[in-house]
Amino acid sequence: MDRLPFRAIKAGITYFVLVFGVGFVLGVIRVTLLVPRLGERTAELIEMPFMFVAIVVSARLIIWRFRLPASAMVRLGAGCLALGLLVGAEVLVAVAIQERTLGEYVASRDPVSGGVYLAMLVLFAVMPLVLARLPSASRV
Repeated sequence: MDRLPFRAIKAGITYFVLVFGVGFVLGVIRVTLLVPRLGERTAELIEMPFMFVAIVVSARLIIWRFRLPASAMVRLGAGCLALGLLVGAEVLVAVAIQERTLGEYVASRDPVSGGVYLAMLVLFAVMPLVLARLPSASRV
């Protein structure tokens, strides 16, 4: 029995947990230390390069740990599963914990940092596949 689908699912869940965990820690730092001093937009933009590094490192780790082949279907499957879990967690936090409607949450996003955030979500989903296409990353 081919266990590849189960490995891809485990990889996607692990990818989500790693990146969400880093994002949670950075979010606490951002909200408590940076936002009061620099404002929401600047604080979010400062956080983005650190999140990018977390995405790349986490994607490399899951590829290595779960021995994911360079197949687009497998790697995009893991990335899209992780993206779905991440978006679900963000909506849960925004709606349940912050007691906002989904519309209020979306409307509250800064247009500049919000646009960068959306681009980061796309990168998050496709990073396992992107790493398959880079010659140096294929030797993880």
